[in-house]
Amino acid sequence: MPAFTYWPTFPFEGDLRVKRLLDPVPVEPPRHGDNPAECRACGAPDEAYIWVSDRWRVRSLDRPTGLPAVLILESRSHLDLGDLPNMLAAELGVMTVRLERAIRSLDGVARVHVNRWGDGAAHLHLWFLARPYGRLQLQGTFLSLWDDILPPIPEQRWRENLALVAAWLAEFGGRPLAEPPRINWTAPTKIAEEARAADDTTFGDPGTHVEPPEPASNTSAQPEATVPEPAEGNGDAPDEPKPQENGSGPRN
Repeated sequence: MPAFTYWPTFPFEGDLRVKRLLDPVPVEPPRHGDNPAECRACGAPDEAYIWVSDRWRVRSLDRPTGLPAVLILESRSHLDLGDLPNMLAAELGVMTVRLERAIRSLDGVARVHVNRWGDGAAHLHLWFLARPYGRLQLQGTFLSLWDDILPPIPEQRWRENLALVAAWLAEFGGRPLAEPPRINWTAPTKIAEEARAADDTTFGDPGTHVEPPEPASNTSAQPEATVPEPAEGNGDAPDEPKPQENGSGPRN
């Protein structure tokens, strides 16, 4: 077995065997999006992303992940990495640093891994994976595997993280399209009124016999988190970064 199977970060244990290496194919199959007319990224509306600008968009997966954040940076134009003109190539460096800082500003994030594979889709997309603080077993090259192994984080925390990243990016321009779930809260005066009403119902008038209430169920429906309509942004990001730090499947 390869030496990395003995690394402390390797996610698996027990008996393993290496697959037989297949013969190379004479012609590689096309990637998704090699035909721009069929590109899903080009056809996706801005509402499918958490933040957008004139030249870049950031999206998440469609459900909570095992890591605090897994985000994908895409060019708005249908280009691959080696096809970027000099201006977009320079902006890619700025956007990579900016998005890394935004994710690292989240509570409980120690490092952000940036990956580009490119075998599955022709449209440029870079993966950003947040490694939880203190989880040393998740260090290094196996982080994307651990993301599929770990249980998903709570949906409310996932949505809050997306909204925080979108707001951080929007400080430099663009439009944030992810907002945290609404908090259903009750004013203290309302709580006191409900408590008095409950006492009156339970005990009634003095001297009147009142049957004790039925035991309340321990289960209650939780209101669904809603995401408000996106706010208007300010366009593209400026060149100077702000100095502050504060579905699963194979990555393609």
